[in-house]
Amino acid sequence: MPLAQLNIAEVRFPLTDPRMADFVSQLADVNAGAEAADGFIWRLRDDDGPGSTSYRIFDRDDLIVNLSVWRDLDALRAYVIGFAQHRDALRDRARWFERAQEPMTVCWPIPDGHVPTLAEAEERLGRLRCDGPSDDAFPFTHRG
Repeated sequence: MPLAQLNIAEVRFPLTDPRMADFVSQLADVNAGAEAADGFIWRLRDDDGPGSTSYRIFDRDDLIVNLSVWRDLDALRAYVIGFAQHRDALRDRARWFERAQEPMTVCWPIPDGHVPTLAEAEERLGRLRCDGPSDDAFPFTHRG
């Protein structure tokens, strides 16, 4: 069964700030790497850019969003850990993002052909934050 995943991050500076330039300059390549990865199905995209930075979640302008669909958790993990440019960006994330004080990533199973909405993703992350991991809302690190 396919897997939806949401991850959000609280930016330290506006995306137009020169201190975010290294992050912004990597978006196209990191997202292209995801789209080329085995098991990738879909991702939320801006109409005019390589990422999904124009979308807002939890009514906050300082949160950026990544919402995607994968064949399964193993395929998602293989990309996140195996794609060098993504791995490098994760290593450097403290330069661009605040340290999370609560879960910022959630995964959940979806039916074939379903495209998750931001409202659905927000609800799933809220469920994980309030109730902890379950079969319907679990962290990337979940071992099932």
